[in-house]
Amino acid sequence: MQSLNSLKKLRSAVDNGRAVLRARYHLHSAELGKGVRLWGHPAVYNSGTLRIGDKVRMVSEPARLELGVGTGGLLEIGERTYINYGCSIAAMQLIRIGANCRIGSHVIIMDNDFHELDPARRDETPPSLPVILEENVWIGVRATILRGVTVGAGSVVAAGSVVVRDVPARVLVGGVPAKVLREL
Repeated sequence: MQSLNSLKKLRSAVDNGRAVLRARYHLHSAELGKGVRLWGHPAVYNSGTLRIGDKVRMVSEPARLELGVGTGGLLEIGERTYINYGCSIAAMQLIRIGANCRIGSHVIIMDNDFHELDPARRDETPPSLPVILEENVWIGVRATILRGVTVGAGSVVAAGSVVVRDVPARVLVGGVPAKVLREL
């Protein structure tokens, strides 16, 4: 029994080692903290600054994780944050994800709408507005966080929600558009 446990520990250590090496390879254009781990092969487009804190974990399988930073933009991911597969995060100006955040699969976070609403101006790009996720935020599966939003520390965004306004600290929000459902 002890040899089986030793084998499991060895496999886990090898898997974590590979994940660290994979992060260094795929995120070579980023400022990486210590112990960043990556499973799978993400799509990374970095024309600005991509900062990833210590012990961040990212999954890019079975669905690909996309991290995009436009010219002059900043995408900052705080330490010990977990980002699940299929997420698309696009920073044209600023997206700051605090420490200890949990981001579910297929979440979209973007600081720009990438086109105007007016049909005559659809080829124009509107100004970007920063997106801030404060510390210890949990974003549920398939939620969307749009430009100009701050999600307060300790808050939870329910699965499938679309967040278009600031979220106070320590609340649960949900719906389309998201509204406060209860305090935490």
